[in-house]
Amino acid sequence: MRRIAIDMDEVIADFNLKHLQVFNRDYNENLTLNDLMGTHLRDLRPQLKNEIIAYLNDPTFFRDLDVMKDSQEVIQELSEQFEVFITTAAMYFPTSFTAKYEWLKEHFSFLDEMNFVFCGNKSIINADYLIDDNEEHFQRFKGQGILFTAPHNIHETGYVRVNNWLEVRDYFLK
Repeated sequence: MRRIAIDMDEVIADFNLKHLQVFNRDYNENLTLNDLMGTHLRDLRPQLKNEIIAYLNDPTFFRDLDVMKDSQEVIQELSEQFEVFITTAAMYFPTSFTAKYEWLKEHFSFLDEMNFVFCGNKSIINADYLIDDNEEHFQRFKGQGILFTAPHNIHETGYVRVNNWLEVRDYFLK
């Protein structure tokens, strides 16, 4: 059975929405996803970079992220024909382990928890496909990288790209 590795943040978990909400609340701003096109929040407000990153070190930050539209249904369908792994580079924010695990158990309980992979460098992942919003993870990945559109990667080219989970379904289940 072929394997699909799927990133968590900005692919199945709506990281940007919460990040913007807490930032806007704390700094009385009104930034939107459109403001993030081609960049990251920390680059928009470099003078607040440490504070912006500090949100991600909060052990509860990742626990209540919204689920990306259609991801649950499509991943459930994919899991009938592929081995599906959720691969999150949690080593960037080690305090996120528990919150991410609990989030996955709540929203993707149909997947075997042994298929939740918490890692750093994703080149270790042995899969045929990697769906990720960060093209850097494709550099040493031996399978096919599939770039999931996120505001920060909107200008990236040279990769197979999917814009949403219905396009993922079409790519794999044509």
